Amino acid sequence: MTRTAAPRTPQPVPQADLFGLSLLPGLAYGDDVITHAEETDLIACIDAADLTPFQFQQWEGKRLTRSFGWTYDFQTGRFATGDAVPTWLLPLRAKAAAFAGLDACALEQILLIEYGPGAGIGWHKDRPVFEHVIGISLGAPAVMRFRRREGAGFQRATANLAPRSIYHMRGEVRDDWEHSIAAMDAPRWSITFRSLR
Repeated sequence: MTRTAAPRTPQPVPQADLFGLSLLPGLAYGDDVITHAEETDLIACIDAADLTPFQFQQWEGKRLTRSFGWTYDFQTGRFATGDAVPTWLLPLRAKAAAFAGLDACALEQILLIEYGPGAGIGWHKDRPVFEHVIGISLGAPAVMRFRRREGAGFQRATANLAPRSIYHMRGEVRDDWEHSIAAMDAPRWSITFRSLR
């Protein structure tokens, strides 16, 4: 009788912080969701996707972005339908949805980001209209930081995002924790898929 291995399910990321090992409920992580060749092709597609500098009120970020499906204008606070999802993103969207246990069509918003040297993302929560947030990292490794207010200070944790890795935020880590990406010296790209509530 042959025995088959049980399918691997995403596990929460162990987070190292001042208090030792800490798990953030609602955070899942996986390595090597794509191959090196797929990563190279995706970076080329992102570079050809007419990204523009990120604008927040009168401030211009060091990163380039482009949204599909839905857009959020940080100048006006307007949330609106955007350009259709390009066909080259559909296979990756299917992988992201499978990792999160969702239907691919539920991932209605996609954000492409190119991080230049010295670029990161400050502390924030994704807009309340979004529920599931699934990110895929390309290029340089990154550190994703988390914090949640606790008394007069913050409870903190970090996750190392390897190239070609995937993470999924939902529930507590999505709604109760802020997150940020530490600035990097080397180029990095990311593709973020979001579902609507």
